[in-house]
Amino acid sequence: IFAGLVLLYHYVADVKMLNPYLFPTTEKIAAAFESNKEVMLTNMLASFKLLIPSVFLSLVIAVIFGTIMGLNKKQEALHPVIYAFSVIPSILLSPFVLLLSPTLLSASIFLVVYNIVWATLFATITGIMTIDKRYLDKAATLELTGVKRFVKVILPAASPSILAGFVNSLRS
Repeated sequence: IFAGLVLLYHYVADVKMLNPYLFPTTEKIAAAFESNKEVMLTNMLASFKLLIPSVFLSLVIAVIFGTIMGLNKKQEALHPVIYAFSVIPSILLSPFVLLLSPTLLSASIFLVVYNIVWATLFATITGIMTIDKRYLDKAATLELTGVKRFVKVILPAASPSILAGFVNSLRS
């Protein structure tokens, strides 16, 4: 499908069926990429410098807090509060974050983390709350506690939900 769309664009642009200013030929597009490859590489590296730590940090935050909230029934009272914060768009917070952050990089990382942490957090909470109780009972029978219980039982059982939330986070 993707190759078909590229070939269709190539045909439509070369025949000039549409406005050539809005739909340039593929040769012009290739020439623009070639003449700007250094700038594009610099921009790509700058984006990765921002994106990689932000995604890692949001995943760590979501898994830690999601695990705590998913394992403790008393934490259900925090769910509406977290949901209330999650619906605030990051664009609304950006002036305040830019004003309060020491650097532009830290403000950018905060806004990216804020934007992508929520889907993973809610998926982690849901995934942990829906773990089959038999798994936890068997872990208790084997006397698994702490980190070993988390790594061997909880994380593998909740990982499909966590990964689904993580994919949704990356889409945002």
